[in-house]
Amino acid sequence: MPLIDQLQRPPAYYIEQLGKQGVFTTGLLLEVSETPRRRQYLADQLGATTNDVNAWRDEALLLNLASFGPDQQVLFAQAGIVGLADLLVLDLDAFSVRLGEAARLLCVDAPSALSVEGWWEQAQTLHEG
Repeated sequence: MPLIDQLQRPPAYYIEQLGKQGVFTTGLLLEVSETPRRRQYLADQLGATTNDVNAWRDEALLLNLASFGPDQQVLFAQAGIVGLADLLVLDLDAFSVRLGEAARLLCVDAPSALSVEGWWEQAQTLHEG
């Protein structure tokens, strides 16, 4: 599970507050914010809004895709994909093109078609679930 400080959306203050609540990984964030009621409770504890918590969850879902690590996070961010919702608005071809362009800009190898398809399918499954 990625550490909570890998999230880009929450300001450092909220990352620190999440740590004080015992939320050290994105997996724990997803667990403590699983339902709308839990999201409201977490937002109240942190002095954040439920929209904030929803945005953090969205990013945490992306970071928890299989075969996804810090290098992929940089690549996705370069492609303008910071959360799962950013990925869900793209069809598979557009997603692949975006990642290819981002890889070119970063001077790194583009992910394999199999990896791209796997991430895209996981996102669709998470959205449906």
